[in-house]
Amino acid sequence: MKLQLKLEYAAFLLLGILAFAQTEYSWWWFAGLFFAPDISMLGYTINNKVGAFFYNLFHHFGAAIIVYLAGTALSLPYLQMIGAILFSHSAFDRILGYGLKYPDSFKNTHLGKIGKNAE
Repeated sequence: MKLQLKLEYAAFLLLGILAFAQTEYSWWWFAGLFFAPDISMLGYTINNKVGAFFYNLFHHFGAAIIVYLAGTALSLPYLQMIGAILFSHSAFDRILGYGLKYPDSFKNTHLGKIGKNAE
């Protein structure tokens, strides 16, 4: 099942890259902003609950799709770019096993435990 999920997320990553290709922006923007959603982990400096909220907000496929579609509907290419990058980054994280976080610990995700002592 894990291989199947990774393949699905790889397809999502490809979809995000194709969505970015529809924008007018240079690929340097994609490369430069690809890891920007990880800034949301700063919420963990406050506590696990705040950290999980902001991490999940910036790594949620639905939020990324809404941002992309808003950019399309409003003819705002920068929103399309942001949505495509959020979607691509989230798919990439899922391929690596980093799922949405539960509020008890950064290491407790919807894909299972992560880290040294996982399982």
